[in-house]
Amino acid sequence: MSKVIGIDLGTTNSCVAVLEHGEPLVIPNDEGSRTTPSVVAFTRDGDRLVGQIARRQAVTNAPRTVSVAKRLIGRKYDDAEVQKSIDQVNYTIERAENGDAWVRIDGRSWSPQQISAIILEKMKSIAEAYLSEKVTEAVVTVPAYFNDAQRQATKDAGRIAGLDILRIINEPTAAALAYGMGRHGHERVAVFDLGGGTFDVSILEIDNGVFEVRSTNGDTFLGGEDFDNRITTWLVEQFAKETGVSLAGDPVAMQRIKEAAEKAKHELSNTTETEIHLPFVTATPSGPLHLMAELSRARLEALCSDLIDRLEAPCRQALSDARLKPGNLDAVLLVGGMTRMPRVQEKVAEIFGKAPERGINPDEVVAVGAAIQGAVLKGEVKDILLLDVTPLSLGIETAGGLSEPIIGRNTTIPCRKSKVFTTAQDNQDMVRVHILQGEREFADDNKSLGHLEMHGLPPAPRGLPEIEVTFELDSNGILHVQARDRGTGKAQTMRIVSNSGLHEGDIEQMIGDAEQFREQDHERRLAAEARNRLDGLIYTTRRSLDEYEELLEAGNARMIRDALTLAEQAMETGGSPVILQAHEGLAVAAQRIAESIYAAARSHPPNETAGGVGPSLALGGELIDDE
Repeated sequence: MSKVIGIDLGTTNSCVAVLEHGEPLVIPNDEGSRTTPSVVAFTRDGDRLVGQIARRQAVTNAPRTVSVAKRLIGRKYDDAEVQKSIDQVNYTIERAENGDAWVRIDGRSWSPQQISAIILEKMKSIAEAYLSEKVTEAVVTVPAYFNDAQRQATKDAGRIAGLDILRIINEPTAAALAYGMGRHGHERVAVFDLGGGTFDVSILEIDNGVFEVRSTNGDTFLGGEDFDNRITTWLVEQFAKETGVSLAGDPVAMQRIKEAAEKAKHELSNTTETEIHLPFVTATPSGPLHLMAELSRARLEALCSDLIDRLEAPCRQALSDARLKPGNLDAVLLVGGMTRMPRVQEKVAEIFGKAPERGINPDEVVAVGAAIQGAVLKGEVKDILLLDVTPLSLGIETAGGLSEPIIGRNTTIPCRKSKVFTTAQDNQDMVRVHILQGEREFADDNKSLGHLEMHGLPPAPRGLPEIEVTFELDSNGILHVQARDRGTGKAQTMRIVSNSGLHEGDIEQMIGDAEQFREQDHERRLAAEARNRLDGLIYTTRRSLDEYEELLEAGNARMIRDALTLAEQAMETGGSPVILQAHEGLAVAAQRIAESIYAAARSHPPNETAGGVGPSLALGGELIDDE
C-alpha cells in the first residue's frame, strides 16, 4: 500500500512529511533542506525551476519568478488584497476571462492553481525520491480562514500535480495534531499560526486522542510578506531621501532590496540591530550608487506596529466563539516562521496571558500534522479522531438583498443543515438560490460562491410554495447544495465549484500540460545525467592519458585524442543522441589505456610467479589472508 504524504503548501516555504513506523518524518529535499521555497521561475529558454534554485536566480530574472502565489489562489482580480499584491511583486498579475487573478509570463497566462501545482509536484517528487515508490495520495493543508473557493482551488492544484487530495486540513488543526499525538489527558490549546502570507488562530480541545476544534478565525492577507514589504518600502524611501533616486521601477533592484529586507528581518530575531549593504544597487550618469542602512529591532517594530495590532482581534474573537477566556487555556502553540519575531511572541503572551510553547518546530509542524491525518485516513493510526469546523458562515440571499445563514461559522464538519424558504412574487415559475459565504448582513458584502437555479414551479401565490434549501459541508470544508420543492418533490443539486477559478475542462487541459512538462522534465533529467557522465569520462580519460601516454602506441593515443575532441564538441553543442554517441565512442577508445597498462604490467611483472594470471576475484568478495 502506497504512502499518503502530508504537504504544507506555504506562501513562502513548503514542507512534506510522511509517517514511517508510527513516527512522523519530515523529508529533506535534494539540497538537504527540510523546507522548500514556494517559488517557481521560468527561464528564457522555457525551462521551469522550482524551490531554492528558482529563488537564487530571482534577482536576474525577477519578471519571470513567481512567489506568494498562494495569496492569489481562488481570488478575483478585483479583490483589494490582490490589488495590493500587484504593487508588491515584480511579475505581472492580470485579470483572467472569469475575473480571477492570474500570472502573465512571456505572453502566457498561468493560473495560481497551476503555479501551486508545480510546487506540489516538487513536494511529490521529493517524497518519491525518499520512499523509492510512486506517490499518488496526499493530505494538503490550507489556512483555517480559507473560503470555499480557495479550498476548491487548492484541490484543483493537487489534481493538476497528479495527486489525489484525500483531505484538505486547516493548518492550525494540523499543528495541533502533531502536538497532541501520543499525549494523554485533557487540554485546551490555542494554535497561533502566522506564516508568510496568512494568519490563523484556532482553539482546540484535545481529550485522549479526540481533537475537537472549538473555533477558528484569522486574516488570509496578513503574514511575513507584509513585514518584508514594510522594510522594503522603508529602504526605498531612505535611499530616495539620500540620493534623490527612486528604485521603485527597477525590478532587479527591488528584488535585491526585498531579499535584503527578509534577511534583515531574520537577523533582528536574534540581535537588536543589523546593517544592510547593497553595493551597486543602481547607476546614474555620475556613477554607481550603493544602498547602506542600519535597521534596529525597535525601528522594525515601529514600522510594523499596525500589523502586530491586527493579530489581536482574531484571537479575541476565536476565544469568544469558543466561550473561553485566556485563563482557560493550557497551552499556546506557535506555528509559522513569523512567530520567531520577538515582538510577535510578546504580543501572543499579552493576548493569552501565558508564554507560548517552544517544543515544536514552527516551520515543520503543519506538514507533520498533515502526515498524521493521512495515516489516520489510511487506518495506520487508529486512536485519533479529528473534529474540525467551518471558518465562515454559509447562507443564501433573500428578498431585499439580505444574507440568511444556514450553516453558522465554527460549526463542526462534516454537517448537513436545511431551511425552508418561499417565493417573493405571484406565479413565480423559478427560483434562483444565490449561495454566500461570510458574516455580513447584506449579500453584496459577502463572498458569492455561485447560483443554483430551479425551474418548473407550478403557478402559485407568493408565500405559498415551500422551497427547502439544504447545505451539506464535507470533511474538506467543501459545500454541496440542494433546493427541493416540497409540493412537487422536484429537486436541483449542485456542488459549489463555479468560483474555484477553473472549470472541469480547464483542469483537464492543465493536467495534460503538467503531464507534458513531466515528460519534458524527465527528458531533460536524462540529458543532464548523460552530460554529467560524459563530462566525468572526459576528465578521467584525459587524466589517464596524461599519466600513461608513454605506454600507448601512437595510433591508439591519436584515436583517444580524437575521441576526446569529439566528446568536448558534443558537450558544447550536441543534444542527447550526440552526447550518448560521443560517450560510447570515448568509452571504447579509453579502454585502450587500460589494455596498454596491463599489457605493460604483464611484460614487466615486479614478481614473476608460475601459473600466469590468477583467478578472477568474485564481485563483492573479500581478500583473505591464507596464513
